[in-house]
Amino acid sequence: MAMTLTDIARATGLELVGDGDLVVRSPAAPGDAGSGDLALAMSDSYADALSGSAAEAAVVWEGADLAALGLKGALLASRPRVALAQVTDAFQHPHGVSPGVHETAIVAASAEIGANAAIGPFTIIGEGARIGRDAVIGAHVSIGADAVIGANALIYDGVRIGARCKIGDDFIAQPNAVIGADGFSFEPPERGNVEAAKQDGALDSARRTTGFLRIHSLAAVEIGNDVEIGATTTIDRGTIAPTRIGHGTKIDNQVQIGHNVQVGQMCLICAQTGIAGSTSVGDRVVLGGKCGIADHVKIGSDVVCAAGTMVATNISPKSIMMGMPATDRNKAIEQFMAIRRLPQMVAQVRQIRQKLGL
Repeated sequence: MAMTLTDIARATGLELVGDGDLVVRSPAAPGDAGSGDLALAMSDSYADALSGSAAEAAVVWEGADLAALGLKGALLASRPRVALAQVTDAFQHPHGVSPGVHETAIVAASAEIGANAAIGPFTIIGEGARIGRDAVIGAHVSIGADAVIGANALIYDGVRIGARCKIGDDFIAQPNAVIGADGFSFEPPERGNVEAAKQDGALDSARRTTGFLRIHSLAAVEIGNDVEIGATTTIDRGTIAPTRIGHGTKIDNQVQIGHNVQVGQMCLICAQTGIAGSTSVGDRVVLGGKCGIADHVKIGSDVVCAAGTMVATNISPKSIMMGMPATDRNKAIEQFMAIRRLPQMVAQVRQIRQKLGL
């Protein structure tokens, strides 16, 4: 995709300096950039790599000396990662699904397909489903009966969206995400060991579980606008009320969100996090990779949980948590430091005991 620096400046809002007529093909790392590439060097730490490359155009830090770097034109980045988002958006590859319904797709007669939508090969759209305008749906996608997908959706290959799920505008689902599977909710007919452990703190050694009753998921999943779901992430439908994901929330790959969970707006949920059923997550919450959230927990708004945090109890708003179990960040750091000092303390105690003849 060839563009001039002037084109990119208009698309991104970045300030242009030097020759705006320079044509570049694609972004590149500073050390690998050729004469037709746009080197991404938004920090002076890239100066040596950039000056040693053949790049004539780059995205650079404010105050960079273009002549010293061998550049003929540049875009200035005051916030590097924001600039990275803008530039990669300008160079985003086309999705390769043409408007219209592919001849191998199966679309129910009662389904509604919005204007300029694109339906890829071998995709199945169920009875009564509604697909918004300008939606792009890849290959081998299934969308259940009476599901609603908003405008400008981008649904990659292999995604599964269950019946009656409702999804807002500007939705993105990465490959093989599953939205609207049944929740994991079972109960033994008799009082089981889990119930005994919770109530009594002890197990009945004579008790044996004979089977499980499924608690069916009768509700669906409701997702707001501008939400992104990562590859192979699963969001289970609710039991009676819907599982909900708020506007603007971004969910990484391989995340599990259980039945009845309520996730607020503008949250970031990182890879391999698991949120058990009936948990409530406030707005603007950040859950690092591999966080584990127990069932029926309430996490307040503006909470940050570091990677690997295990949450078993409610968390107040504006808390920073880490560790297992989840602990206030400052207290957790004190505990980690104390654990590191334990071998030294043990040696000191041993010396004292020897001196005392103990």
